[in-house]
Amino acid sequence: MALARDLLETATKLAAANEMRPLRRATSTAYYAVFHALAQECADRFVGTGGQRSDAAWNQVYRALEHRFAAQQARKAGQFGFPAGLCDFGDAFASLQEERHRADYDPSASYTKADVEQLLGSTQKTLKDLENSPKADRAAFAALVLFKHRA
Repeated sequence: MALARDLLETATKLAAANEMRPLRRATSTAYYAVFHALAQECADRFVGTGGQRSDAAWNQVYRALEHRFAAQQARKAGQFGFPAGLCDFGDAFASLQEERHRADYDPSASYTKADVEQLLGSTQKTLKDLENSPKADRAAFAALVLFKHRA
């Protein structure tokens, strides 16, 4: 989760500028912190961690996470009986993605420093929700956001 923490730190520094452009960028960067945390979680659960893992396979799984599909599936976590922390993570992930789209693509979007600081606080909680969830549930969640269901 080092990249996720670095991105969240960058977003925090951007928010300190209290100007519209950096506030928009901070909002976008907060989403990417959560996205990269989820991508790392997927790769760690499916390929593993440590010196024995295949870096090529790990990178392949990391890069397989699709933004839109992951958000759609993450919102469904409650339907599959995931614990509250992962359900909260899923909802926050999808909401942050919507906010990132607004920050990056809506020229009329406006942000205040207080709004972005609140968003960054909830992003911190979102990352903890993922990190503190049981490994077996995180593995199942990784499968949910990576793979299409075939009937």
